[in-house]
Amino acid sequence: MRLPRSAHDEQGWRVAEIAPDFEVEDVWALPVHGGPDDFAQLLEVMTHLSSDDSPSRISRVLFGVRYKLGEWFGWDEDDKLPIPGDNESSLMSRLPADLRGTTDGFDSGSLPFDPLYRTDRESAAEISNKTVHAMMHLGWVDKGHGDHQGQMAVLVKPRGRFGKVYMDLIKPFRYLIVYPALMRQIERAWDTRDR
Repeated sequence: MRLPRSAHDEQGWRVAEIAPDFEVEDVWALPVHGGPDDFAQLLEVMTHLSSDDSPSRISRVLFGVRYKLGEWFGWDEDDKLPIPGDNESSLMSRLPADLRGTTDGFDSGSLPFDPLYRTDRESAAEISNKTVHAMMHLGWVDKGHGDHQGQMAVLVKPRGRFGKVYMDLIKPFRYLIVYPALMRQIERAWDTRDR
């Protein structure tokens, strides 16, 4: 289920201090529930997801088209571009001391994101290309009575006018096709995970 930005902001996530200049583009309640110590299982499930395994054929086609366009136009060739409005190429340089090294040895699997940090209730990873510098933030939200739910937010800094136009163009596809398919894929993976 898609959530308002306030659902992300009210949690007091550490990502707010690291990327205050990034826009919260999307916030989703994940179809994942568990106990207070199950966040690591959510991260494990997420690292094994692949767009090739999406339950939606249309979603798989959209990812294929995006990867092909990226190949043709060189969108994904240089992942060391500076963050828009910054001299650094990675948010790693912004991490406070207590978050540095928290993803050492952590493999992001098939996800095209580079891990940034991890705590017992949140994790962030970044991706950079010629359209946008973005972050995927995962959180473990206390719903009360021992129940916790996964939450995902996508934070972005588009690269100039082209990046803004690109984000606007893909928005309907994200909401109508990609995210619903991703939620089904996450739910299925969570329900069939090794416990």
